[in-house]
Amino acid sequence: MIQLIDKITKPAIRQKAIERFRERGIILPTFAQMRNPDLIPEKIKEQLKNIGLWELHPLNLFRISWKNEPKEKGGLFGNVNYIELPKQITGVDARIVLLSGKYFPTGAHKVGAAYGCLAPRIITGEFDPTYHKAVWPSTGNYCRGGAFDSYLMGVTAVAILPEEMSKERFEWLKEIGAEVIATHGCESNVKEIYDKCWDIRENREDCIIFNQFDEFGNPCWHYNTTGPAIEEVYNQIRNENSSLAAYISATGSAGTIAAGDYLRTLHPHVKVVASEALQCPTLLQNGFGGHRIEGIGDKHVPWVHNVKNTDVVTAIDDEDCMRTLRLFNEPEGKQLLISEGVDANLVNRLSLLGISGIGNMLSAIKTAKHFELTSDDIIFSIATDSAEMYQSRLTELEEQKGKYSTLQAVKDHEKCVYGTKADTMKELTYNDKKAIHNLKYFTWVEQQAKEVEDLNQLWYDKKLWNNLFNQAAKWDEMINEFNEEAGVLGKL
Repeated sequence: MIQLIDKITKPAIRQKAIERFRERGIILPTFAQMRNPDLIPEKIKEQLKNIGLWELHPLNLFRISWKNEPKEKGGLFGNVNYIELPKQITGVDARIVLLSGKYFPTGAHKVGAAYGCLAPRIITGEFDPTYHKAVWPSTGNYCRGGAFDSYLMGVTAVAILPEEMSKERFEWLKEIGAEVIATHGCESNVKEIYDKCWDIRENREDCIIFNQFDEFGNPCWHYNTTGPAIEEVYNQIRNENSSLAAYISATGSAGTIAAGDYLRTLHPHVKVVASEALQCPTLLQNGFGGHRIEGIGDKHVPWVHNVKNTDVVTAIDDEDCMRTLRLFNEPEGKQLLISEGVDANLVNRLSLLGISGIGNMLSAIKTAKHFELTSDDIIFSIATDSAEMYQSRLTELEEQKGKYSTLQAVKDHEKCVYGTKADTMKELTYNDKKAIHNLKYFTWVEQQAKEVEDLNQLWYDKKLWNNLFNQAAKWDEMINEFNEEAGVLGKL
């Protein structure tokens, strides 16, 4: 049976963690504080005014939030960071809004998913920061987020990611002092990451693996923070005729898509749409292959994906993403958009969309066209990271295709964005959803030693997912108790 993390299991190890946190001045934020920074104690906010957004300071755990002020140093908190894309860019009447992950520490929201995995193990005594190393298997941003959280919590990090990921990721991981393991392949080569995890399990007893694809703390964090953040923005921008029509998320580790489970509790008719690469259409066609939409893994269905809550699958051509990346970031592309009537300030903010964010935007356009959505309909999605993470990719594209031009920008906007069609997508029936769920067997039971009974529980137990997502309330109680015993807050 799948167990909740809701009790102290090893008091002696928990006590070691308390002592480590006391020595290093570490305080754990609650999920409620990450969701609503107004709850953060004022003396912590006062100190944050002198701490940079990416600085390796333990109080930056309190900046694991969608509401960070968009400034590198001295900022506190405000409204949720987001960008709304007008019809001049998207070509559709529906309003497309993406939450921006750029202003999290490390420049991506994965610090939150990683926190949702590590913090519960520390407060229950399952992880000893004085002995254990935290292993973060990832296709990029998650292991960066895990390494950042680990450093701030006094934990040694081991990052596993494919060797073909952008060099910015590897350089930063080495700078932060993480042990880096590069596995064969690209974004799609997740099995190679799992194989390395098995090697570590069998040969390194000091390591505990936080696999984002099967750790329920990952979707739990998004259910409790990303979902409410979307609802907050919706209430800010809606009018009396508005409808929250759809939520788009690249499946990746199936953490971010769990915000759709939260939104379903408030908007029962919302369409939850899973986006993936056309070059590797695992959910759409049981497909396989390599692709360039960095930030999403595939060739399998994550253990933590609540497939019953997914209504639609879309597949996005990675060539369209790369061409749109240039359109949004090269001077000639920006000037074209301005000439087409897009506000110059908004054009300069399009760099908030990294490659997977662009994929999510194109998936939103597909969704709008398929369901014939109108200007009353609002589609939400996520820009996990920003173009800042992919400057090396822009350089590579120029080397491969030549200097960008206005003519190329016209072609890219017309073909890759306006030309997005309601194809390579599928509305899922009950049997379609069950077929996708059943794919979990081949990865998780045959390869990763999960139990068939647990696989069936994920499908048939109607209360399980709600219980898993709502563990955060109990974790907050335990976090407050842990912080009280460590006594760091009282000494600030």
